[in-house]
Amino acid sequence: MLLGVGALALLTPAAAQSPAREVRGGQTFQFALANGMQVLVIPDHRAPVATQMLWFKVGAVDDPAGISGMAHFFEHMMFRGTKKVPGEGFTQAIARNGGESNAFTFYDYTAYYEQIAKDRLPLAMQMEADRIANLDLSDANVATEREIVMEERRMRTENDPQSLMGEQMNAALHLSHPYGRPVVGWMEELRHIDRASASDFYRRHYAPNNAILVVAGDVTAEDVRVMAQKEYGGLPARPLAQRAENAHPPRLTESRLRITRDDAKVPVFSRTYRVPSYATAQPGRAEALETMAQALGGDQTSLLYRVLVEQRKLATEVGASYDGYRRDMGEFSLYAVPRPGVTLENLERALDEVLATAARTAPTGPDLDRAKTQLIAAVTFRRDSQYQMASAYGQALTIGLTVDDVNAWPQRIRAVSANAVRSAAAGLNRAESVTGFLLPGGGK
Repeated sequence: MLLGVGALALLTPAAAQSPAREVRGGQTFQFALANGMQVLVIPDHRAPVATQMLWFKVGAVDDPAGISGMAHFFEHMMFRGTKKVPGEGFTQAIARNGGESNAFTFYDYTAYYEQIAKDRLPLAMQMEADRIANLDLSDANVATEREIVMEERRMRTENDPQSLMGEQMNAALHLSHPYGRPVVGWMEELRHIDRASASDFYRRHYAPNNAILVVAGDVTAEDVRVMAQKEYGGLPARPLAQRAENAHPPRLTESRLRITRDDAKVPVFSRTYRVPSYATAQPGRAEALETMAQALGGDQTSLLYRVLVEQRKLATEVGASYDGYRRDMGEFSLYAVPRPGVTLENLERALDEVLATAARTAPTGPDLDRAKTQLIAAVTFRRDSQYQMASAYGQALTIGLTVDDVNAWPQRIRAVSANAVRSAAAGLNRAESVTGFLLPGGGK
């Protein structure tokens, strides 16, 4: 969920070329280095610590054909070291200085972060700059990390029946669009990662002009400008791989999967719709989908929970969610776990009845107000976290949204009407969906 922290105008194209132009507003500052690296500073003086997040506009959608999982593989490779800081030296140095570091990959971005005392921030920047330019891509390092990623896939996906079903549903939903490939990669394609393909990916994506630096903490804009110029300013811009603008193939009808696994503990119903994202939706549509997800299945006060768990006693768990922070289409998902003795077919019919009611009838005032209050409160509480603040802005900027989009999000949620939520429910198109039944061994 994105959160808002105060007004900030966008960089103009001229500002993006020169560090002399700075845009500021409230408690945030934005500028760019001459090599194209964008910088956003969020001062937070409550404690003498800082969070650095370095976002690269590269993710699973940018994986080379036939080598899914490359972007996620590189999240791991960036911790393999350089000649200056070999092996596990990066993580160890951050830890010795009282900090922590990690990274994550999604379809449209890869992000690296350090949380550390503010007087150690130059060290974190120095080491990040080193691995942007000097990563050790030896045959041994590539082979070692490839095996680690393959083992991660075995543990987190292949040994988890719900993850496997989700992966199959995603592939069916998105057809040939790269959102249908797993971020972690298909096992057989991971085996094709080698030094040559890794070096090419690194050269074409890991450059300062493909990065957004976000620093939140006990710093000023001038502090960060001086540090960033010193540590990152000397990195040369490089030609980048042009990001593909992938069309979403049309879906003619819904898809259905029925998966039986001996290692499944309970039966699970799951459905995912292809819907507009914050980056692709008409004004107000994404916010209506977000509000609908909360009202429909956000918690134990939601409509699905009240009807299917409490009143009809057909389910033990239900939920709904909206994943709208993507460059291309988003997803709206539903799931339910039946009570013992209830079939998935009966549970699906009951859930569809609730959806049909939501499509015909706007939510009541109290239900709508509660959903919006919950969404806005969750975002407000996240303002206490430097990590969450930096994440909110970094995620938005990497998918093509703006700082203003982040700041105005609570106001846009407040403006969602009951009829907009009803229209969002009515707009869920079964032809744009995949439904999955996961059953324990025996199919009963």
